[in-house]
Amino acid sequence: MSHIATRKPSPLRRFWMRSQGTLLPVITFLLVLLLWEICVKVFSIPEFLLPAPSAIWVATAEQAGLVWGHTLATLRTVVLGYGLSILISLPLAFALTSSRIVANAVYPLLILTQSIPKVALAPILVIALGANELPRIIITFLVAFFPLVVAITTGLLSVPGDLIELGRSYRATRLQQMVQIRMPYAIPFIFSGLKTAVALAVVGAVVGEFVTSDRGLGYLIQTSTAFFRMPLAFGAMLVLSLMGIVLFQIVAVAEKLLFPWSSQQQAD
Repeated sequence: MSHIATRKPSPLRRFWMRSQGTLLPVITFLLVLLLWEICVKVFSIPEFLLPAPSAIWVATAEQAGLVWGHTLATLRTVVLGYGLSILISLPLAFALTSSRIVANAVYPLLILTQSIPKVALAPILVIALGANELPRIIITFLVAFFPLVVAITTGLLSVPGDLIELGRSYRATRLQQMVQIRMPYAIPFIFSGLKTAVALAVVGAVVGEFVTSDRGLGYLIQTSTAFFRMPLAFGAMLVLSLMGIVLFQIVAVAEKLLFPWSSQQQAD
């Protein structure tokens, strides 16, 4: 009997195989920053057009306290709008799934709310609700909740008919079918919608801050560009991007911790 010797990968190769999903994006991002820095220096691009990454870093570090305060303001709006979208999307998706009448009556209204540009809606909300945080929260909610409703509804309706018939054969009520059959099957769809919605919530918060706000990263970008402080504006934009990435990863980690079989199913 012949044995084929298998060669074990070296420790460095094992480390690379385990962490390349994290290292590759980081390395690519650093290379982009390096190329950006070189292009700005070589072509002598004015700072008010395109600041170098080093200038962005210096400007953001010098105003770290200011940037942090605006970051917390935007994060508060994102969390409140996102939380509101979850609270409304879940029962609404259940209602759309449970009743064809409700689905036919409500779904066109949901599409109508998404066809209205949020930038156009924001000034109307300011006049109706006042120049406070509430219009920004509503804009964030409107941007985030529609993809979440669609994802949850799709997941609840994608259950194989055989499973539903099996539940009926055991005399399961509609509520039992929803909780014990449809909900577990829809978990991957729900978290896919949650990850999409949290990224869109950041966009919605900034849209609201562009229209009416005296704080937040959107407000900081507006005021910085008005006075041609482009490094600080770019710094605020990068902080917004980082916020979206962190919130997305928090949802992804929550899925892995609470429903590890769901994330494994998506990976397969």
